[in-house]
Amino acid sequence: MEEKEKFLGCFASGPAVLYEADQATKDMATEKGKLFRSYLWGKMGISDRLKKLKSDTYGKDLMIILFQFYINPLPLELQNLTEIEPYRKKEKAIGVPIIVTDENFFNKSEEGRHRFLKQSILQKLGLLAELVKRKKLDTKIEELRNDVEKILN
Repeated sequence: MEEKEKFLGCFASGPAVLYEADQATKDMATEKGKLFRSYLWGKMGISDRLKKLKSDTYGKDLMIILFQFYINPLPLELQNLTEIEPYRKKEKAIGVPIIVTDENFFNKSEEGRHRFLKQSILQKLGLLAELVKRKKLDTKIEELRNDVEKILN
């Protein structure tokens, strides 16, 4: 896929572990990272479904929305994350951080995990709607939110 065709993308960071953590903790973190990534890019992952939506359908001012999933981030990392990143006018892009933890994802059932992903993305699109309105961007955010909800069902 060419760069200019990308619109809704996914990024995963972590899980983070302290350097002095024991090997069992590091191994568990690695397994959790693999598991979570399968929900993004695996056979039933959401990334391929999100790629079906194209930016030109929703306006001219938002070309890339990157959902940034932070898997079990360290407290120091959490301090630097915002609800939604600033709009980058030159790139017509925005980053949307989503925190993934044992409580909201890993301790859930299969159905609960899919529900978390869907609800998190829709909730962040709600925040993005506020930014679109405030910045007066040419973006049909409600239409986008409705389409995302349909494809994540």
